[in-house]
Amino acid sequence: MGDVGLPLAFGLGILSFASPCVVPLVPVYLANIAGLAVLSDTPPTRRRILISTILFVAGFGIVFLLMGTALQAVFGGVPMPVKQKVAGGLLVAFGILLYASTRIPQLNFHGRVGMDKAMGRGYARSAMLGSIFAIGWTPCIGPIIGGVLAMAAYGGNVLAAVPPLTAYSLGLGVPFVIMALLIGTPRGTRALQALTKRAHLATILGSATLIIVGVLIYTGTV
Repeated sequence: MGDVGLPLAFGLGILSFASPCVVPLVPVYLANIAGLAVLSDTPPTRRRILISTILFVAGFGIVFLLMGTALQAVFGGVPMPVKQKVAGGLLVAFGILLYASTRIPQLNFHGRVGMDKAMGRGYARSAMLGSIFAIGWTPCIGPIIGGVLAMAAYGGNVLAAVPPLTAYSLGLGVPFVIMALLIGTPRGTRALQALTKRAHLATILGSATLIIVGVLIYTGTV
């Protein structure tokens, strides 16, 4: 699935950002990324907010890469036909779970690790916040990253896990960077309101994508 894997992973990252578990909390994340100074009389410059957000994205991207390469290292020796069936089945299962989260409130509980756990100050804290963000996924978004990890483990070697997880991290991270540039502006407020209003559509689209790709992988079509 080399021809479609990277655009697919990037698109799933965007859908993760637009999901009900993330987009309504973007102002909270950005406030934590920028630090408490954002609430003071001398808020940080746009440049500092941008750099902090990029480091936040790098923080969760590194965690995803470590998770994916670890899975690939463990399951790399599994015969490809077996990995094909397992990866396809997991994608379908994750897609169903993601859709179920829109119908079953109990699946939408928030299990994020508190941002107050981040150590350090300044830019180092922003990167650590990204790592915490990656580790503390809620069940609402977990199926999407689980699906991408299944895609990463489907590759032939450890390095095969890097491209899809990098693409996913960029898909999730680029909207954060864009919102960091727009924070505090009318355009940014309107964009967040529009995304929040349609967040459940992103979840349903992500669910359908995971199921379709899972079936294609399971049957050997891609």
